[in-house]
Amino acid sequence: MDKKRIIIIAATVGIAVLGVVSYLAFSLHQKNIENEEMLMLAEMDKREMENEYAQFAVQYSEMKTQINNDSLIAQLDREQRRTEELLEELKRVKSNNAKEIRRLKQELATLRTIMRGYIMEIDSLNRLNQALAKENKKVKAQYNEAQTHISSLTTEKETLTEKVAIASQLDATSITVTGKNKRGKTAKKIKDVKKFVIDFVITKNITASTGIRPVYVRILRPANTVVTSGGTFAYENRQLEYTVMKEIEYTGEEHPVTLYWDVAEYLSPGRYRVDIFCDGNNIGTSYFEYEK
Repeated sequence: MDKKRIIIIAATVGIAVLGVVSYLAFSLHQKNIENEEMLMLAEMDKREMENEYAQFAVQYSEMKTQINNDSLIAQLDREQRRTEELLEELKRVKSNNAKEIRRLKQELATLRTIMRGYIMEIDSLNRLNQALAKENKKVKAQYNEAQTHISSLTTEKETLTEKVAIASQLDATSITVTGKNKRGKTAKKIKDVKKFVIDFVITKNITASTGIRPVYVRILRPANTVVTSGGTFAYENRQLEYTVMKEIEYTGEEHPVTLYWDVAEYLSPGRYRVDIFCDGNNIGTSYFEYEK
């Protein structure tokens, strides 16, 4: 076999290998995009469930004002407490916990069935009351006026709640954590990390209030323990430890943030998690890994 033919064969093989590598890289990139989209859909689904649970709790409260039956009021009060407890469970569950999300979605379907039964029962009672109220037009007029007022207040409350809970919440994006060695260079191995540099961007939100905001960063080791010096902050009626905190002045515009953490303890290799909190909300989560 002459040299020219060998060169042609080698070039052909090289092109084929390059094509395979390019295809695999593209497939991996597409898979990562699909995973991110699935996580976003799961988070949206969780928020819709939270809104529906909250609406059920408000509806139970309203129904109790429309009846004068102690036994039925006690039943409604019990179902309202259960709905609120399930809502708190849902808020604590992460959107990627498929098993718990599925369970709470089944509970939500059960609540819908129970709610329909109470609506029918209360509607039947209301029809009876209305038939009796026809004997006194003045009482009926006062009743309708009260119902209109309750409906107006409920609409205003729902509008305000939606604005505060969704539109005003901040979001942190482009989260990165970089380990630096003692010379300030990027460390490739965990044993060489002497400082963590945490970078992220708080996105623009013209509906959020402006002013000084404490931002807490919480880094969890692979063993799910917090890298911390002992500081805590309030989150969902409890105190959580944080890794580092910084106060920022938020103006409603996009705001880049950088924080530093000097490592003074042993860090094991593996997958780390970083969560960012502000205004009592988890506004962003990311992960990073280190070798030995």
